[in-house]
Amino acid sequence: MLLLLFRIRSFDPEPNGPNSMDLRRRLTLYLFGLIIGGGIAYWTYGERLTNGAWLPEAKVKSRLRSTLLATTPAVEEQLGARSLDLAAIRASMEDADVDFGASRRTDDSLIYSVTTKVNGTELHLVIGALRDFDKDTTATLLGLR
Repeated sequence: MLLLLFRIRSFDPEPNGPNSMDLRRRLTLYLFGLIIGGGIAYWTYGERLTNGAWLPEAKVKSRLRSTLLATTPAVEEQLGARSLDLAAIRASMEDADVDFGASRRTDDSLIYSVTTKVNGTELHLVIGALRDFDKDTTATLLGLR
């Protein structure tokens, strides 16, 4: 009985009647809704909507750009000898390449191998960070070649 009611209700004797909609109208309404929805999402979330780091390399670079705050004493001497500072290295993370094959994971740490250009000089960096953000969010520059 229910199936019969469904078949009767879904049967439209007038294919061009008041309940029909052509493809162009459907696409127009879809596009209109997409524009309104996108506008509301951008108004609600702002820059957070467009600056997402979705790929692993982008996530690592974003994390290192914001958390690279410390160096070892040996690396501090090397930076001084090259007339570089940590701010210049953080700024160069935008164009850096992360070598995941040379990077290592331990139970509590992530050690990244990063290649970047700072002031026209190519540098190979070894950067360590804890896996758990709750313990410490600081990334440390461990090596410089």
